[in-house]
Amino acid sequence: MLDFLSRERIVARPGYSRWLIPPAALAVHLSIGQVYATSVYKSALVQHFDTSLTRVGFVFSLAIVMLGLSAALFGTWVDRNGPRAAMVVAAVFWSSGFLVAALGISSDQLWLVYLGYGVLGGIGLGIGYISPVSTLIKWFPDRPGLATGMAIMGFGGGAMVASPLSGRLMALYDSGYDSSDPGSVASGGAVAALFVTLGLVYLGFMLFGALIVRVPADDWAPEGYDPSEKKQNKMVTDASVSANTAIRTPQFWLLWTVLFCNVTAGIGILEQASPMIQDFFREGGSSTVSAAAAGGFVGVLSICNMAGRFVWSSTSDKIGRKPTYMVYLGVGVALYLALALGGSTSIVLFVALAGIIISFYGGGFATVPAYLRDLFGTYQVGAIHGRLLTAWSAAGVAGPLIINAFLDAQGEPGKLVSGDYRPALLTMVGVLVVGFLANLAIRPVDEKYHEPESEKKEADA
Repeated sequence: MLDFLSRERIVARPGYSRWLIPPAALAVHLSIGQVYATSVYKSALVQHFDTSLTRVGFVFSLAIVMLGLSAALFGTWVDRNGPRAAMVVAAVFWSSGFLVAALGISSDQLWLVYLGYGVLGGIGLGIGYISPVSTLIKWFPDRPGLATGMAIMGFGGGAMVASPLSGRLMALYDSGYDSSDPGSVASGGAVAALFVTLGLVYLGFMLFGALIVRVPADDWAPEGYDPSEKKQNKMVTDASVSANTAIRTPQFWLLWTVLFCNVTAGIGILEQASPMIQDFFREGGSSTVSAAAAGGFVGVLSICNMAGRFVWSSTSDKIGRKPTYMVYLGVGVALYLALALGGSTSIVLFVALAGIIISFYGGGFATVPAYLRDLFGTYQVGAIHGRLLTAWSAAGVAGPLIINAFLDAQGEPGKLVSGDYRPALLTMVGVLVVGFLANLAIRPVDEKYHEPESEKKEADA
C-alpha cells in the first residue's frame, strides 16, 4: 500500500496527458467544497440538539480553522510524499469526519459533531485543499493561474452540488421534510443518514482522484514552452525557496496580509448574504425581496464565487499576479463604497456589486498559488501555500466577527435596514485598503533566501 501511494509510483510515462490532472484535482475539491453548504442542515441541527445557532455554527468555524492549521502543519509532508498519498489521507479524514459527526447526531452528542466534522473533517479539508496545488503548477508552468483556477473552482462550486443533493437526500430520509419549503426542518435522523451517505460518496470520488493523479518526470516540459519568457518578468523567479525560509521573508507576510484582507472582505458579504439583501430593501424602497428570492441571490453569489476562481486566475497569467490583486483590492474598495452608499437604490445594482466582490474573493484563492510560485519557485510551493492558508483561518474568524459585531450594535435581526450595514461595509473598505498597500509593497524575493541548488537536489533525493 505504501508503495502504491509513493511519489515514485505515480511519475507519468511519456505521452501522459496533463489535462487528466485537473479532473483528479476537481474530484477532491468538489468533495471538500461541501463545507460551503452547511446552511442546508444548520436549522435541523439547532432543532435536534435544542441549542443556539451560534453553537451549531461553530462547527463550520472550527472546520475552517483546522483547514488552515492542517494545511500549514502538513504542507511539507504533502510536497514530500506526493499528491496520491495526500489525496488518500484527505479522503480518509474527510469521510471519517462525516461518519463521526453522524454518530454524534444519532447519540445526541454535539461534541462528537465538533470532533467529526470540525476537527477530523477540517484536517481532511486542509490536506485535500493543498494536495494537488504543486502538482498542477509543475504540469502547467506555462499557465499556472489557469491550472490552479480549474481545480480551486471546484471548491467554490462544491456547494452548488452539495446543497440541492443534501435537500433531496434529507427529503428521502424524512418523509415529513419538504426541501422546497423554507419553513420545513428535517429531523436529526435524516441529517445523520445524510452525513453517512455524503461520507461514503465523497470517499469514492476522492479516491478516484488519487487513482488517476500523476506527477511529471523531472525533465518534462510542455511542448513549445520557453522558460525564458517567464524570466523576463522580474516578479517571476526560476530559483527555489524552501517553506521554512519563505516564512522568514517579508514577501510571505505581505502576501499573508493581502489574502487575509481579501478573504475578510469577501466573507463579510457571504456571512450575511441572504438576510442582507432582504434588509437592504426592507424600508419601502423600490421593491421588497422574499426569502425565496434571497435564496436565489445566494445561488448567484455561489456562481460568481466559482466563476471568479477560474476567470480571474486565468487572467493573471496574462497581466501578472500583482496587477490582478491590485484589481481585487483597489476595485473592491470602490465596489464596497458603492454598495454601502448606493446599494439600496436598485436590486440589480446590489446583486451586480456583490457578485463582482465575491468573484474577487474566489479569484483571490485561485490566484494565490501561482503568486507563490512566482515569488518562491516550485520547490516547496505546496508547503508554502499551506502555511499561507492560516490567513484564511484568521479571516474566517475576523470577517463574521466584524460584521456581526456591527449588526448586533445596530438592532435586532429581521428589523435591520440598509443603513445599519453601512458601518460594517465601510470598515471592510479600510480592510481592503490595507491589503492594497501590502500588495503594492511586494517585491521579488532577495537572493539571500534562495535555496542552493546542491541542497535542493539533496532534499529532493
